Amino acid sequence: MSIDPVFVALVGRPNVGKSRLFNRLVGRRVSIVHDEPGVTRDIVSQTLPGGISLLDTGGLGREDQEKDTELLEATQQQVHFALTTASLILFVVDGRSGLAAGDLEVAKTLRKAGKEVFLVINKLDHDTDNYAENEFAKLGFKEVFGVSAEHGRGTDQLWEKVRETVGQDISEDSQEEEKPRIKLCFAGRPNVGKSSLANSLLHSDRLIVSDTPGTTRDAVEYALDYTNKHGDEWFFTLIDTAGLRKKNRVSSSVEYFSTVRSQDALGRADVVYLVLDSEEGVSRQEKALVNTVREAGCGLVVLVNKWDLAKERLASVESEDYESEREFRDAYLEAVTRELFPFWGAPVIFVSAKESWELERMLRAARGVERRQTQKFKTAELNKVIQELFTRQPPAIRGGKRFKVYYAVQTGTKPLRLRLFCNREEKLDENYRKYLLRGLGEKFDLLGCPVVLEIVGKERRYTTTNK
Repeated sequence: MSIDPVFVALVGRPNVGKSRLFNRLVGRRVSIVHDEPGVTRDIVSQTLPGGISLLDTGGLGREDQEKDTELLEATQQQVHFALTTASLILFVVDGRSGLAAGDLEVAKTLRKAGKEVFLVINKLDHDTDNYAENEFAKLGFKEVFGVSAEHGRGTDQLWEKVRETVGQDISEDSQEEEKPRIKLCFAGRPNVGKSSLANSLLHSDRLIVSDTPGTTRDAVEYALDYTNKHGDEWFFTLIDTAGLRKKNRVSSSVEYFSTVRSQDALGRADVVYLVLDSEEGVSRQEKALVNTVREAGCGLVVLVNKWDLAKERLASVESEDYESEREFRDAYLEAVTRELFPFWGAPVIFVSAKESWELERMLRAARGVERRQTQKFKTAELNKVIQELFTRQPPAIRGGKRFKVYYAVQTGTKPLRLRLFCNREEKLDENYRKYLLRGLGEKFDLLGCPVVLEIVGKERRYTTTNK
């Protein structure tokens, strides 16, 4: 097995540039950067070559003006979790505004933690900037680095010292090849329980859970090594996303960037968990999200969360419509399938983050979808199935001609791509396309897998992609 990573946490009061420095050290935009204090809430992590895992944390202290006391306390708990986990702390301060009372409070907290601390004076954007060593010397830390996360000044020297300090026993050559992981992305409307489900899988309160919609802002990633009931090890990466809102309900630039991060996470995922609230069911947003997932080429599993509450409600009232919970669940499943999957469907699992119901089943379903997305069809069998579908239900005549497929071949996986050579591509109408997808899905067991049909006409040799 590869060795465990060493954790390095960025800590400081709100709005000193921790997320910008995190992104600079990582080499790409992972954390949301914004002038609004308190944007980062959950711990955002990224493991870098050499086995160092960098942690971006929310602002320590109460300067972020967070009105939701519960949410503020949860953010602070996340910071203290990072302090406990990390071997080295990068204490980030604002060199432009100078020493603040909040910095003294953070310094006191860090000394109590008993960890090694580097003082990082950020926002020194120009050569002429002077960060007044005697002013910040009051904090009492020996290792001091002046940097500009915005322009990259001093960050290479900082990272070299970090590697030297915590990476002495971690060489890239000494690590075994990382085991392949299935990337699982939790997506859905705000407050349906995405973070709670991720926490249940991690057996830890790593992600903030609150009744306040929009609690999660960044797309947060964590590694999950899961041992099933038979003793087999499964390896995943969990990606928790901000709830996707309608465009006309994105009320701030922070929410806009949260939405962008969520959409980017869908593009990086192998399988998406679409989380529904059992009390709310399916809305237009879920329908739109299913299309987004298909366009991204991801596999899909639907999780109906809070099913414990649905069972309690059913037990507390006399229902004339349903004689048992199973009958109610079957009816719910039929409704979800009808609303979301007019084409070939996806696994639907009834879960409870609160009660940790069906966690292994949802992971097993994701593994099944991932496996089906990588299968390769025999060309002869593929063509035989397509001709059987045409014989069973011929396409309608349009403009005096029927749509015909002369030959089919698979051109890719993840998503599965099938190229159909036909007479005229414009003769394929939407209903018949769905019929072909449904028939292919049933024959080859493509539950939860998107299929892309590349239609190539005989008379006009260009490709259009239908998803």
